[in-house]
Amino acid sequence: MNYLAHSILSYTTGQLVGNMIADFIKNNERESFPLEIQEGIKLHRFIDTFTDTHPAVSEAKKIFSPLVRLYSGAFVDVAFDYFVAHYYAEKELRNHSLKAYKILWENEKWLPENYKKMLVMMEQDDWLTNYRTDQGIKFSMQNVLNKAKYLNKDIPVFDAFMKNKEVLQVHFNQFFPDILSECNANFNSST
Repeated sequence: MNYLAHSILSYTTGQLVGNMIADFIKNNERESFPLEIQEGIKLHRFIDTFTDTHPAVSEAKKIFSPLVRLYSGAFVDVAFDYFVAHYYAEKELRNHSLKAYKILWENEKWLPENYKKMLVMMEQDDWLTNYRTDQGIKFSMQNVLNKAKYLNKDIPVFDAFMKNKEVLQVHFNQFFPDILSECNANFNSST
């Protein structure tokens, strides 16, 4: 799952911060954060592991694998954020995005420098809300291509997304209720 899903699957402020910065810190740095942020880092790793081992995600990877081989999971993550964005009403998604940016900046002292730089761009271009649009997904997929060391920057992954959107939706529908249920059972202390 990508940034939007990680933000939505966070139940507390600290979990949101930890969940969003987890890829920007080393495992041995985790204990330098408050317990609630550590819980968010654990949640992030739980989401990644659960996602990587889910059968519907394995099937979705087959769509991108011929184009990007081992990077297929990264493109499924971005594609699934498109469907996460459509899982919620547009106004609800926009409110969630604004709240997430606000919480992250209120906890700026815990954000790694490289994450802060990205957060400026994330908020400026409103990535979380724009996952709802085809253009937003195209932008995100191009970002993944640009960061990937061993991939040509012109691989038509967005075309593969558009061509296979209905199939990807089916895989998402098989997956998302499971991740919601697992995260709720394991990380939502209010239930």
